[in-house]
Parts: sequence; C-alpha cells; structure tokens
Amino acid sequence: MSGYEARFRVWRGDEQGGELRDFTVEVNEGEVVLDIVHRLQATQAPDLAVRWNCKAGKCGSCSAEINGRPRLMCMTRMSVFDRAETVTITPLRAFPVIRDLVTDVSFNYEKARGIPAFVPPAELAPGEYRMFQEDVDRSQEFRKCIECFLCQDTCHVVRDHEENKRAFAGPRFLMRVAELDMHPLDAAERSGLDRRRTAQEEHGLGYCNITKCCTEVCPEGIRITDNALIPLKERAVDRKYDPLVWLGSKIRRRSS
Repeated sequence: MSGYEARFRVWRGDEQGGELRDFTVEVNEGEVVLDIVHRLQATQAPDLAVRWNCKAGKCGSCSAEINGRPRLMCMTRMSVFDRAETVTITPLRAFPVIRDLVTDVSFNYEKARGIPAFVPPAELAPGEYRMFQEDVDRSQEFRKCIECFLCQDTCHVVRDHEENKRAFAGPRFLMRVAELDMHPLDAAERSGLDRRRTAQEEHGLGYCNITKCCTEVCPEGIRITDNALIPLKERAVDRKYDPLVWLGSKIRRRSS
C-alpha cells in the first residue's frame, strides 16, 4: 500500500462535553491507527490527549472505539479500512471522559479490589504446590488478559446501564472469579469464602446474559464467555439448586 491521505473524525472534548472533528492525515504502508494519531498530534493537534505505552498490544493502554468497535489502536491496521472511508475514533463509551480519547477507568480497579485473592492451602508450603498440566493450561488462558478493558466497555450491562455498575463487576472480573474458583489449590471454601455465591450476590453474575460480545473484542483471543462465564454460571446454579450438591456440601462441612 502506497502512501495516501485518509479522512479521520476524532472526538475532542472533556467531561463537560465535546464533538467529533474532521482531519485529513497522511497514511503510509504498514501503519496502525496509533501511528496516525501520533502523526495527527505532531502535525495538527498537539494538544490531543491519548493514552498509550507499549505499542505492541501488551499493555492495554490505547483502548478506544474505532468506527464504533472497541479496539486497541496499536493493533488496528489501517489496511483493514477502505481508503475512501472516514475512520472515526472515539473514547471508550462505558467510562467517563477525562479529555479527548482518555477515559477514567478507575471503575475497573475498584472492582478488582473487590475480588478476594487466591487462598493458599494451609497444609502446603510454598514450593510444595502440585497441579495437573491441564489445570495449569485452563487457568493460563485467563492470565493472558492485558486489562485493556475492551470487554468491560463492550458489555452492554456496563455500557448501556450506568446504574448496574454498583452491582456488576463485568466480564473481566467475573473471569477472575472463575479462574480462582476452578483453581484446584484454592482453599477459599475451607476459609469460609464461597466464590460461587459471591459471584452471584456480590459481583452480579446473574446480570450476564452470555451474548459473547466480550469474547468478540478481546485482543488476546480469550474465550471469556465459553471458558469462564458459562462454566461459572453452571457451577453457581449447581451449588444453589442441585439438592445432591447441597447435601454433599453440608456433609463436608460437618466432617471438617
């Protein structure tokens, strides 16, 4: 692809309001959207605010909405767009705007603090933990998360209903609960912490209606819905409604 002039619409403003502004910017072969944003800063809009860091798809900083779809700007190649179309860049819609393309994602860190950490088994010392490789592989998928919060942004429970944020942790953090709940060495239940119950009652698992929009935008290809949220829902339902599971839990508690 040889160089050409592309039309962009970029949101400019702050928490008080703003608007989309039109720019024409040079595009060269092999460039990504973040390259164009940097060129725009260098040539036409030096005060344009944008968050970025690694430019390698591993820090999750440059999240934005490009033509309405949550994406990483550093991983979105200009070659995916027709030269004649206008590329629109807007901030993440689910979170408050600070300025231009930078949003306040502190909601996510508040939710992260509400997830109880891994509880190590009391009878094992560090270095004595043993797991099957299949258990390692299963949880390793979720540890690929770079916390770009694109899944949080596209989840309509968060995106379209501000009132849900108090009760709903969102797919990224329900995935964290699922990871810990399926960890074979997590001793949370023995310490009195029921991760499946808290997923329902404290983190809003029931709000999720498994539309898979979170999976579709994940830049790491994590199957959030199929491998984390649906299995967690199934285990939570088993715990709450299956009489045999309920009876077994009562017997285990009495024998411990």
